[in-house]
Amino acid sequence: MAMNYNAKDEVDGGPPCAPGGAAKSRRPDNTAFKQQRLPAWQPILTAGTVLPTFFIIGLIFIPIGIGIFVTSNNIREIEGNVFMYYGLSNFYQNHRRYVKSRDDSQLNGDSSALLNPSKECEPYRRNEDKPIAPCGAIANSMFNDTLELYLIANGSDPTPTPINLKKKGIAWWTDKNVKFRNPPGSGSLEERFKGTTKPVNWVKPVYSLDADDDNNGFINEDFIVWMRTAALPTFRKLYRLIERTDDLHPTLPAGQYILNITYNYPVHSFDGRKRMILSTISWMGGKNPFLGIAYITIGSISFLLGVVLLVINHKYRNSSNTADITI
Repeated sequence: MAMNYNAKDEVDGGPPCAPGGAAKSRRPDNTAFKQQRLPAWQPILTAGTVLPTFFIIGLIFIPIGIGIFVTSNNIREIEGNVFMYYGLSNFYQNHRRYVKSRDDSQLNGDSSALLNPSKECEPYRRNEDKPIAPCGAIANSMFNDTLELYLIANGSDPTPTPINLKKKGIAWWTDKNVKFRNPPGSGSLEERFKGTTKPVNWVKPVYSLDADDDNNGFINEDFIVWMRTAALPTFRKLYRLIERTDDLHPTLPAGQYILNITYNYPVHSFDGRKRMILSTISWMGGKNPFLGIAYITIGSISFLLGVVLLVINHKYRNSSNTADITI
């Protein structure tokens, strides 16, 4: 049986349908969205709208940056509650392969991940045919120098007085209580890590990091602090807390101090440097001028661009007006 052919049907709705069937069409529905009839707004960039924006950004960012910078520089690095940091230079913790070289499931206490770590941990995934706990390059390179601080008394007793360095409370609460957990079980921590081996560069296994069970294994705070990788090659990490005992006596009284360092962490292989910092904190944290400098820089650039564009706009607007008058 012959069938009529209409090119319009094919354009509008595709191949013709069988007689009596419902007409099919690929034409979009007649809605505001599909027919692109929604209301739209497009800003018109003119000198009157752009220039004030640059000046406003400059006027806001420059005072904020100066305030942050001054606050950072006014942090006294000897009084109040004192925080002891260790610092490393030329250590690129932000390298992509280094950052990925960990197993968060293993660090969260997952039993299956403990014995079968992620392949992201290679080449620090297994050693001597045993899974490494904790696996990965980050854990393998953990800082393990020991720092001890002593005060030399000014009196007749020459015996140095050790400064109490608090090793708990230095990690983020969310890391300590949420992200890092030891494997479950009722036995000792050594039994719960049975079948695993220590990282290649470690002196002792993870279950022997501390005698305090609440600061041992994956929840050891020195380990947790190290596992939060730094964004820049020169960084500092919190090592210990020196708490202020009362308001009548300074946390670190004036005098001579001895810093005893047990050297375990070599830095010559990557041309690095190590340092120890004593610092207090302010409302914006520890001493770090980067944020203030960034605000001042952005504000100054915006303000300078505003001045340049204002001059250019004034010059060419006058030229345009003169040309119109001449013509």
